[in-house]
Amino acid sequence: MESEHLTFSDFLSYISRNKDMLWEFFTQHITMVVIGLGLAVIIGVPLGILCSKNKWAAKIILFITNILQVVPSLAMLVILMLWLGLGTTTVMVGLFLYSLNPITRNTYVGLQQVDASYLESGKGIGMSPFQLLINVRFPLSLTYIMSGLRIAAVIAIGVVTIAPLVGGGGLGREIYAGLNSNNSLRIFAGAIPAAVLAIVADVVLGILQRKMDLSKRKSGGAVTAPAKPQKTA
Repeated sequence: MESEHLTFSDFLSYISRNKDMLWEFFTQHITMVVIGLGLAVIIGVPLGILCSKNKWAAKIILFITNILQVVPSLAMLVILMLWLGLGTTTVMVGLFLYSLNPITRNTYVGLQQVDASYLESGKGIGMSPFQLLINVRFPLSLTYIMSGLRIAAVIAIGVVTIAPLVGGGGLGREIYAGLNSNNSLRIFAGAIPAAVLAIVADVVLGILQRKMDLSKRKSGGAVTAPAKPQKTA
């Protein structure tokens, strides 16, 4: 059995000896997260827009995505594995389904929170509903959408660590290999980069979210149009 007295130098030495393998696991981890989140954005944002247009669609869509969100991640992946088989595809589909709720809901909430005065100003200069969506409502809701993406990214990075249980790759392979061999160094070599990745994603997306909010404040007057000219007798 491995000695329990491990030092930081032992950890760095292990990382140095296995850097190629760990880098491969790291890139696999990021790839699965990016693809799963990308699919969720491509589908979730339009679903959020649809929710903002139709209250019945909102009830149905948010109900379904809520159910997907509360299903335990391992149970979700096992169910998908029965359908899609072992491999990274199962993991990425699971991440996509898990990420739908925060992205769809935050898109919907963001569009609903746009100040009515901006919409009235847009209508006053002759914007169509589609133009209002693209040029006014969507830009003003970006901070909410980024908030949903931020939540989904942190969740996804954590969920991917159990990918090896359904034949996936990523840093979870090192964690489970360490658990199976009672090797603390391997556990740390998988868990620490995954934790750091989640923290970095949260910080970076948080900065982007705040920058988008600031840019909206600076450009707020750009969507304010002059009042309609009054009719003269």
